[in-house]
Amino acid sequence: MTKAKHIVVLSGAGISAESGLSTFRGSGGMWEEYKIEEVASIDGWHLNPALVLEFYNKRRERAAAAQPNDGHKALAQLEAKYQVTIITQNVDDLHERAGSTNVLHLHGKLREARSSRYPDYVIDIGNKPIKMGDLCPNGAQLRPNIVWFGEMVPNMASATQIVPTADVFIVVGTSLLVYPAANLIYYAPKSIPKYLIDPNLPQTNPIPNLTTIPQTATQALPVLVAKLLANT
Repeated sequence: MTKAKHIVVLSGAGISAESGLSTFRGSGGMWEEYKIEEVASIDGWHLNPALVLEFYNKRRERAAAAQPNDGHKALAQLEAKYQVTIITQNVDDLHERAGSTNVLHLHGKLREARSSRYPDYVIDIGNKPIKMGDLCPNGAQLRPNIVWFGEMVPNMASATQIVPTADVFIVVGTSLLVYPAANLIYYAPKSIPKYLIDPNLPQTNPIPNLTTIPQTATQALPVLVAKLLANT
């Protein structure tokens, strides 16, 4: 039996924006109500943890109310024919709710809390808020299981091992400005087809076998996925 080809997808905030979740680089939305350094950095957490919890409780509530869009659903359909790995910079679970079964979250998950002192203690809290005084079994305050500015990206090592195994590489909804994730496209084999989907295509270094598609995820992915599924 022939082994299924491996499609690796790098997804960013643009795909979730089409489900109504604002991006911190975009205009409008809750990011404009807060200073990024105060709510999305480890320094901000140390300075005012209550404010950080308030911000992520709001984000968790909004993410829970959002629904997967046609872009998320199209990527899930690829599993009918291919081995698919989605590497996402997003902290929502819209890929999973759309049906994707192999998702690596680079920047953590809104649905999870972890100990502020013992990082191996991680629990699924669903859509519940985290409050000051919510502690891990060892007595440390719980915090969102999110990778903030000023912190290492622990899943980056896994991502750099996954991308070189791709037979097709798709980048969707990311400006390729968030490092280290932006470097992942350069780990893909030079010989494989690559697709970059974004209505505002970023400037990149020359990349072999790259097709750029200046459309949104919901416009481009259903068409691209149909094409890939039709290939024999």
